Amino acid sequence: MPKDTNTESKEEMLVGAALSTATRASRRTVVRAATLTEMWVKKPSNTTRTKSTTIAEIIPSKKLQDQNTDDSPNELSRLQKSAVTQAVLDSLEIDTMGETWLKALSPEFKKPYFLQLKKFLLTESASHVVFPSVENIYSWSRLTPLDEVKVVILGQDPYHDVGQAHGLSFSVLPPTKPPGSLRNIYKQLETDFPSFKAPKTGYGTLFKYGSAVLTIYASDLSPIAKQGVLWLNTSLTVRAHKAGSHARKGWETFTSQVIRAVLKREMGEQQGVVFMAWGLPAQKTFSSIGIDEKKHLLLKSAHPSPLSAHRGFLGNGHFKKANEWLEKKYGKDAVIDWTVLSAK
Repeated sequence: MPKDTNTESKEEMLVGAALSTATRASRRTVVRAATLTEMWVKKPSNTTRTKSTTIAEIIPSKKLQDQNTDDSPNELSRLQKSAVTQAVLDSLEIDTMGETWLKALSPEFKKPYFLQLKKFLLTESASHVVFPSVENIYSWSRLTPLDEVKVVILGQDPYHDVGQAHGLSFSVLPPTKPPGSLRNIYKQLETDFPSFKAPKTGYGTLFKYGSAVLTIYASDLSPIAKQGVLWLNTSLTVRAHKAGSHARKGWETFTSQVIRAVLKREMGEQQGVVFMAWGLPAQKTFSSIGIDEKKHLLLKSAHPSPLSAHRGFLGNGHFKKANEWLEKKYGKDAVIDWTVLSAK
């Protein structure tokens, strides 16, 4: 049957109006929702408005209804939700990516693979819950600026259960207990640094840092990331409860460029970094990119997963070796305090 051109024009007008208003709102800020899907189902809180905009402010419902009152509420709602999601995704990098990374990676954002990736995320978020939250997809870029990277640790895709992923590989949101891979990372830290005591829960403990008293969460690796450790996944998003669901959608190409940005830094003698390749996928990624081992330290072992850690991760000494290499190359001030998460 021939297409109804009047219907098509009507839908284009509705989407255009919604997208125009939503884009302006999105560029002012990122909607702080637990997931893209929850932007439509979770009522915004009136108490957390530091840099956020409520959904009511973004969705131009009255304007759209005034333009065409014949459309069904369900169809109108669908178009509005699609427009808002697209607006948030369109400005995601500008709104949430760390400045140093944004400058280095901006050429990627207009490449066909990245535009296709955004289309996939738009479709995926319309019918599934996607982790991590929109403001945490690029959290690694804010916690570890490009010019401060000393160590790169490559994971695969984010944890896919509720309350886990927040943008750093192997790290989970408090109060989630450390998962199996993170527990094995802690076991190796205990071996490399006898003063380190593996935390057992995801709840916070008080930690005195100079004159400040901080709350350190045992399952959140942000304090280590802030010291120059880039906890990067090859895929930056995942469908809830479905591991590997966003693999081969474009993220691998993008995160390879993240690694290349580290390799291309113009920092003189400070350019060399430590790369930790845990498991065959990470080793293949680094091999395909090409790591100059005369300039950088590449450490390889099995993955810390409970299924493989006994095959070579436990006992690999990577954290101690990294510090020894950093100290020899750059001095004592360059070493990482891996014990910052130690149980008190």
